[in-house]
Amino acid sequence: MAEVSLNVEAPIDAVWTVLADGWSYAGWVVGASHIRDVDTGWPKCGTRIHHSVGPWPLVIQDTTEVVRCEPGQMLELDARLWPAGAARITITLRARSESITHVHMGERVVRGPTALLPAFLQDLLLTPRNKETLRRLDALARGRV
Repeated sequence: MAEVSLNVEAPIDAVWTVLADGWSYAGWVVGASHIRDVDTGWPKCGTRIHHSVGPWPLVIQDTTEVVRCEPGQMLELDARLWPAGAARITITLRARSESITHVHMGERVVRGPTALLPAFLQDLLLTPRNKETLRRLDALARGRV
């Protein structure tokens, strides 16, 4: 599992506000290029973000679904990118102080052809992207303070 962490310079509520805004998904998730729709009630379990991934005109249209949600603490997602596969992503938040939130993100490929890649190779591909994803999340959360 590719795991990354970052101390975000924003209160936990500001970080959660970004995660709970499905329309902001393309602003912090590396690779997501366009949000087509967000199910009402996002981020309740079973709701989805309908997104496009990749550069135009080579975009893939797919969805990301909430598997588990503990508001203000944890969000677990099933992110699809067919025909490549799908990944399980878990984001956890922990307040370090009133103004700093520790964000941990774990991702593992669970379905599709990319699940056949050895774990070390998956980590090699996912870790740099996920570090940038957390840096973008940090910027958006700081902008809400």
